[in-house]
Amino acid sequence: MQFEPTEDQRAFQQVARDFAGAELAPYAADWDREAFFPVETLRKAAALGFAGIYVREDVGGSALTRLDAALIFEALSYGCTSTAAYLSIHNMASWMIDRTGSDEQRQKWLPRLTSMDLIASYCLTEPSSGSDAASLRTKAVRDGDHYVLDGSKAFISGGGVSDIYVVMVRTGGEGAKGVSCLVVEKGTPGLSFGKREKKLGWNSQPTAQVIFENCRVPVANRLGEEGEGFKLAMMGLDGGRLNIAACALGTAQAAFDAAKNYMEERRQFGRALKEFQALQFRLADMATELQAARLLLYYAASRVDAKASDATMQAAMAKRFVTDASFKVVNDALQLHGGYGYLNDFPLERHLRDVRVHQILEGTNEIMRVIIARELFR
Repeated sequence: MQFEPTEDQRAFQQVARDFAGAELAPYAADWDREAFFPVETLRKAAALGFAGIYVREDVGGSALTRLDAALIFEALSYGCTSTAAYLSIHNMASWMIDRTGSDEQRQKWLPRLTSMDLIASYCLTEPSSGSDAASLRTKAVRDGDHYVLDGSKAFISGGGVSDIYVVMVRTGGEGAKGVSCLVVEKGTPGLSFGKREKKLGWNSQPTAQVIFENCRVPVANRLGEEGEGFKLAMMGLDGGRLNIAACALGTAQAAFDAAKNYMEERRQFGRALKEFQALQFRLADMATELQAARLLLYYAASRVDAKASDATMQAAMAKRFVTDASFKVVNDALQLHGGYGYLNDFPLERHLRDVRVHQILEGTNEIMRVIIARELFR
């Protein structure tokens, strides 16, 4: 049982913190306000090894662990939740290619993905299949050495901007066993995109529908065998849920630190806010929630790294608890700021808007409870 990070983990965690402080935090408010996607900043993160965190080294990856990734995303999101979360999605898509792709596929795409010369999106959710992901309807019909795709994907981060789309499609019958995974490249005839969605938060990354109309994709772009796509998608989500939880946690820590500083500076009734016991107790509860969330996240990451039998359940537990706790901490931090917390001049309202979606994506927290209960009664 190890509760302290290794020397290497401390080193890349500090690199991530420094990057967040210098390259993310100073610009996060502007990116949010202008809905600007900071591609060049993402490429700077890639130069530090953060675009292929658990991709193998022969294609430019860092070959780190899920626990390492949690430490990195927690640190990055302290600077900008939305941008760090997009980097998480890019990492998930790249890992799926590294995990299941042939040597030729890996060499074709991953060197440019780990440098972020190419940007990747993960495409599972559809307009009519959200939590019931295995009911997806996007069809891929075999026609010689191509598949012909028809259908659409919804809420896709990077939609219309990304170069690579890792897409779950139906090549067989109903249910999970009929799902396969294809890599679709931008510019493929028949691939188009919906309008950029207007969102509550996560405004530094574009979100749009991805649409397939008689879209011909080479069979050579399939990852793994037919029928293996849903299993691969779920494996990707185990890690994705950890990363999304880590991003929520880093945001909550930033909000907590802002609230603590505000309580030290703000005076009411002739005293600093930190001298009021009721507010001390609230801050104490927030600190406790953050620490409990952090320990659960790190434990779940270690179980995923170990390929333990309970890894999926632990990842679901961490995602559910950490994102719920983080949203509460951010909301409490805003409350401690009073009216100032509601203003754009302070980062609290942006933190609140950004972190809210973490309770929804990568599987809603209600679905996390379904997964946990299913594993408990297995």
